[in-house]
Order: sequence, then structure tokens, then C-alpha cells
Amino acid sequence: MEIEKLVPDTSVIIEGLVSERLASKKIKVKSILFHEAVIAELEHQANLNKTIGLKGLEEINRIQVLSKELDFEIIFRGRRPTPVEIKHSSIGEIDALIRELAHDEGATLFTGDSIQAKVASIMGVEVIFEQLRIEKKVLKFDKFFDEITMSVHLRENVEPFAKRGVPGKWDFVQLRKKPLTREEIEEMAKEITDEATIRTDGFIEIERRGSTIVQLGNNRIVITRPPLSDGWEITAVRPVKILEMEDYNPSEKLQARLASQAEGILIAGAPGMGKSTFAQALAKFYARTGKIVKTVEAPRDLVLPESITQYAISHGSAQEIHDILLLSRPDYTIFDEMRNTPDFKLFADLRLAGIGLAGVVHATTPIDAIQRFVGRIELGVIPHVIDTVIFIKNGFVNKVLNLRMTVKVPAGMFEADLARPVVVVEDFETGKLEFELYSYGEETVVIPVAAKTGVSPAAKLATKSVQEALREYTRDSRVEMVSDNKAVVYVPEKHIAKIIGKGGSNIERLEKRLGISIDVKELTSSDHQEKTKLRGLNFDMSMDDHRMVFKLGGKHSNKDLEIYLDENFLFSAKVGKDGKIKLNRDSELADAIVDGINSGQEIKLVEK
Repeated sequence: MEIEKLVPDTSVIIEGLVSERLASKKIKVKSILFHEAVIAELEHQANLNKTIGLKGLEEINRIQVLSKELDFEIIFRGRRPTPVEIKHSSIGEIDALIRELAHDEGATLFTGDSIQAKVASIMGVEVIFEQLRIEKKVLKFDKFFDEITMSVHLRENVEPFAKRGVPGKWDFVQLRKKPLTREEIEEMAKEITDEATIRTDGFIEIERRGSTIVQLGNNRIVITRPPLSDGWEITAVRPVKILEMEDYNPSEKLQARLASQAEGILIAGAPGMGKSTFAQALAKFYARTGKIVKTVEAPRDLVLPESITQYAISHGSAQEIHDILLLSRPDYTIFDEMRNTPDFKLFADLRLAGIGLAGVVHATTPIDAIQRFVGRIELGVIPHVIDTVIFIKNGFVNKVLNLRMTVKVPAGMFEADLARPVVVVEDFETGKLEFELYSYGEETVVIPVAAKTGVSPAAKLATKSVQEALREYTRDSRVEMVSDNKAVVYVPEKHIAKIIGKGGSNIERLEKRLGISIDVKELTSSDHQEKTKLRGLNFDMSMDDHRMVFKLGGKHSNKDLEIYLDENFLFSAKVGKDGKIKLNRDSELADAIVDGINSGQEIKLVEK
């Protein structure tokens, strides 16, 4: 194709199509005209270290070299815009200047933009429209990946490395002995950004002076360069396995929660543990159940069905995402990688507006995920924003927490007038209380209240002292140490008044003597019934005119036991060093045991 004058626009310049067509002799020209606005715009982008500017200037340089080889003229036309005009210009305005130049010069416009081609044809301009390539090609960095490679780490003057394996179980592998050169890294970076501007599954998510973040197919690629970093570097991450919700083997209780109740979900875990992989599975789970699902990502890297719309917050604003989601009314939205305060506030605002949300956050422990909201939103609002925390570790669901609000005296406090609103954090599967969040002064505190695995020596000693002190009032009692300086005693209702005394005189005397605070509560029959459900200890019983002896053996020495007749509590006793419990044959307790045996009742010895 022989052309007198050719005017290329930015689309074909950035893609390098002009030099390609000239070098392959598909197009022969006598002159090529560039509008000064195009050069100014490319220069502005290059000064910002943006890829499109650098690529465009490189293409113009190649065209200048070809002009000498192929003997055609390069001409610059038009007025160079001012810096303010460049800063506030739009691609549409530059396209209009290029069309006007082609029209005024009677030249042929060369473009890869279908809209530009249609408008130019309406104006009577001769047009060469080149459809930009959309097919995928194998890139140079692809050779570093295999089916078990999670990520590739490429840096100039360093050997290439990769993480191979699965989340939580991977190896850091050297891929070759020869270090990468800056030229290799720059060439791979250019190839990646070229593909991202051409392919329909490619996006340049964020481009700054020293970094570019690209989503290309399943690859999330971060390119850094000087002056931000001290050298060129490329980090590419891709999923090694696409999982479904069934692969996580969730309990029936968790499945039911996700399907019908959970609407404020946090998916938490350390970097590389599989949070986004679980978020993908959750999004597909909701989509399969007939829910409208959308995602908010920065960058877009979740691999999802076409039915799920993925929004890039890096290409919009929090307000824009807010408006879109409220107007489109999805059933669930997956908010991948919440990093800063605006992200957390957007999550809270959308949740309070009634949108079901699952947010992905970095956290080393499950409670850390909740703490990231503390200070960003009001404490009382947290349970309305978050109801479920799913902690991912080594690619699996490690723990699930449930949040709810209540009014109570916080754990560790004892006075009733200290009651306040408390956010209770429980293990979802067991219902066990693990943490409490509440206001203390002007601070919001997070207190672990998980049950202790053992009883402290001080608490054991205090329990024994309280039991001995209560024997002057009743032999039927149970002592529970809620802390080292507070006890709750359970006694039959008929003995409560006697223990407390007139005006609380007796209980006050006990507290001063023992040095601890004591609460007295009724011992119900269910307390004994629960004990009698336990398996009794094996023992031999002997009796003569003087003594009744229970022989349990040396392994039970010094243990505190409770003795029952059927479900009726008789008394508490400590096993002696010889492994025996001895009663005076003339005592009321011994007579009660004999009467029980004669009436067919079962004697049971149970550990406290």
C-alpha cells in the first residue's frame, strides 16, 4: 500500500504498529506527519515514568531510524500545547487534533481505535484501521512458571527465584544460575504492559512513577523501578489451584451460617495463606445458590465466572463503588484486600446499608482481624458490621469466630455496677467465649477470656480453705474459684441464710478470715445429677465395729472426692496417703451409708 502522507494516532504509535508495517513493507510512505500534541502527551507520560509514554517515544525513535533506511520524510505539525493544556487534556481532544491534521493535509489516518476511524470517515478522511491483536501469546516470564509455581520473583543482577508448592507448604527455588540483567527485566516489563493494553483479560490496574500493577489473565504482576526501588524488579503471582467451597470440608453448622445468616464476614490470614483462594470459592458458592455476586478488588486478581462482575477500586473512587453497589443491589459483595482506613470505612458503610459483604484482610491471628476495625468505627457498631471471622491458615479454615453484643460485667470484674456494653467473641463451632471488647476509660480494650487449662496452686489452696470453713454450716457444698481472690460457693438453699448471717455478719467474717470475696448461691439438684452422671471410681469397702473404710489405692492419694448415694450427695472427703477414706462407724454418715446399702442404693465416689 503506497501512501503519500500518513498521520498515525496514539493507539498505533503505542502498540508499535507503524514501524512494524513499514519494516515489513506492508505500507510505503513518502512522509509521516506527527502532531506536536502527540509528542507532548507522550513526553508528559514518559516523564511520569508511565509505560505508554516510554513505549510511544521508543516507537517514534524506531520510525526515525526507518526513515533513513526507507527514504521517507518525518514532519511535525501543529502547535505544541502548554503544560496546563497537557495536564488537563483528554485522549479524545488529542484524537480530534490528529483528525484535523489528517483532514487539513489531505493525509491518510492510521489508527487502531474503531471510534476514531468512524469519526474520521464521517469527516471524509482516508483511514487505515488496524484491529489491535487480542489473542494471547506466551510471554518471556511465563517460562518461569509450572503447574505448582505460586509466584516468580525477578530482580536485576539476581538469579530468578520462585515459590513452588501450596499455601503454607512451599519451597523457595532458584530457577537458573545466571543473574538477570536490567535489559532482560525491562524487556519483560515492556512485554507485560504491551499485552495488558491489548488483551481483553489484561488491565494496567495502577501506574505510578516508580511502579506498575498489572492483571494479565490469572497473573497479578507488580513491576517496580528506580527511583522507587533501587533496581528493576518483577513479582508475578498466580493461583496454583482453583478450589470450590466443598474442598474446604466446612462443617454443616458453618455451611448453614454462610448460606443463611452470615452477612458481615471477614476472611483473615497471614500473607500467602490462601485468603483470596477461599474468597474465590465463597463467591462461586454464593453464585451457585442463585445470589447476585460482585467483587471490589485492587487489583482485580480473583478468577471467577463471567456472571460475577469485578470492580477495580483503583480505577474509581470509594464514593463511585458505594453508589454502584447501592443502585445495583447485589446479594453479596467480596471486598478483596482491605488495606487502609478508607477501605474499612467503605466496608462498614456498605454493610450498614444492608449489603452482604465478605472482606479479605491480613492478620496473624483471628482476633487481629477484628482489632483492625477498632478505632476506625465505633465499638458498638462492630458486631453490626462483622458477625463472622473465618481465619485461613496453610490453605484451610483454621478457626471461625462469632461476634455479638451484650451488656454484662466484663470478665475479671466483679461489681455489678461495672456492667457495660461488651462485644463478645466466641468460637463459632463450640460457643466457647474467647475474647471481650469493651470501653475502659477512653480506650477500647481487647481482653482474652479463654478458660484456663488448669487451676493455679493459689486457687487450689483457697478452695480447700473455703470448704473447710463452710463445714461448720454444711457438709453439702461446692466451691468455684473464679479468680485467685474471689470464690462462688454453692450450698443447699436451707443453709444460705445461716452462712450469710444477720446483716451479712457471718459471710463478712469468713471473707476477712480467708482474705477473699465470697458469693453464696443455691446448690441445685442438677449440680449433683451432673456429677452422678460421671463414672464413679473403683473401690473396695470394709466395715467393722469401729470403722467404715473405702479402699481406692495409692494412685488416688490426697484426691478430693464426693460421695453419693444414687443421686443424693452425702459428703466430701480427702483420700489419705494410704489410698483410703475412713469413717467412724458410730457417725451419722456411716449410718446413712448402711441404711442406703440395705435399701438397694448405689454408693458412688466421684472426683471433684
